[in-house]
Amino acid sequence: MKPSERIDQHIASIADWRGNVLATIRRIMLEADPAVTEDWKWMGTPVWYCDGMVSLANPHRGKVKWTFVKGAHFADPERLFNAGLAGNEWRAIDIFETDRPSETALRRLVKVAIGYNRSQLKGNDASGPSPKVARRPRATKNHS
Repeated sequence: MKPSERIDQHIASIADWRGNVLATIRRIMLEADPAVTEDWKWMGTPVWYCDGMVSLANPHRGKVKWTFVKGAHFADPERLFNAGLAGNEWRAIDIFETDRPSETALRRLVKVAIGYNRSQLKGNDASGPSPKVARRPRATKNHS
């Protein structure tokens, strides 16, 4: 099964508000840049790449955690990060049921993360996804 199909099934299997949040995160990631790809890792985690790993998202009891793997290395002027603030690499956004983060701000943060990845490439040339990473899925039904 393709990673995009696994992610579709995963989102569909979460019947509460966390499924909608995960579907929104996925949409924001895939719309952020045409080079974004997704994969299925670590026994059930959707992961998004663009010139390196950008983020991953998991539903937990009472929240959805959206982790940016290099979040400590770039600015967060809108102060979206609220978890992992003391670490040297990652930063996360814990989204709770009553939270309504700005999609515009989230899109900006994703674009900054992608920009950071690209700035770290040798020779500063954008590269395609690694052979193990799945390509962007075709449009699917809305999971909201």
